[in-house]
Amino acid sequence: MAVDEAILRAVAAGLVPPTLRLYAWEPPCLSLGRAQPLADVDREAVQAAGFDLVRRPTGGRAILHVDELTYSVVAPQGEPRVTGGIVESYRRLSAGLVHGLERLGMAGLVADRRAPPSPTGRGGTGVCFEVPSDYEITAGGRKLVGSAQMRAQSVVLQHGAVPLHGDIARICSLLASRPDPVRVRARATTVEEALGRPVTWDEAAEALAAGFAEALNLRLEPGTLTTEERAWAEELRAEKYATDEWTGRV
Repeated sequence: MAVDEAILRAVAAGLVPPTLRLYAWEPPCLSLGRAQPLADVDREAVQAAGFDLVRRPTGGRAILHVDELTYSVVAPQGEPRVTGGIVESYRRLSAGLVHGLERLGMAGLVADRRAPPSPTGRGGTGVCFEVPSDYEITAGGRKLVGSAQMRAQSVVLQHGAVPLHGDIARICSLLASRPDPVRVRARATTVEEALGRPVTWDEAAEALAAGFAEALNLRLEPGTLTTEERAWAEELRAEKYATDEWTGRV
């Protein structure tokens, strides 16, 4: 999370171009949305499982980052692919995700409609993958990609999780409300389950990068974090994301 925000700073300062980042988590981590209560989490269960806990700078509900590919897109608000409102930019960026998943062989993906009101409301289970949001991607009617967005310093940061394999309901035992695993499995899925074959992280990353480039008419160039980005990431980690004050702010 610190790296994503550091990239946002660098884009805002004009030090780096718009950036697509693809990454994974080690160790696995439970992330909370920016305004999600810490009370939603069973912290003892998270610790016993050997997982980290972090609060995202973006909204949404809890995600267990394990056996997945995480993406982030950072670009100035004036960039044509993210210009306009949040829902409008979501729709454009979803096209890149859909093209990437289709390159893996997936069919029947849906990412072109507004989501219905949540059946659980604010008092629900706190699981991100239980209910799709506007223009998030579903496969066979089940949520496949969870995304969230923030805007700061005239820059858009959107990041999201693409579960590759494993039990999508593993998160249930880490939340205080103990959501029903059967219901979560009925409403969410993984790439392996939807596709019918295993997909490695490298294969998924290559497909998503190509999908973004194709759908959004981009020429992607491999890169690494700059000296400034690394320094800002360390600062943000130490002073924000690794602190109890940030994690327990709600």
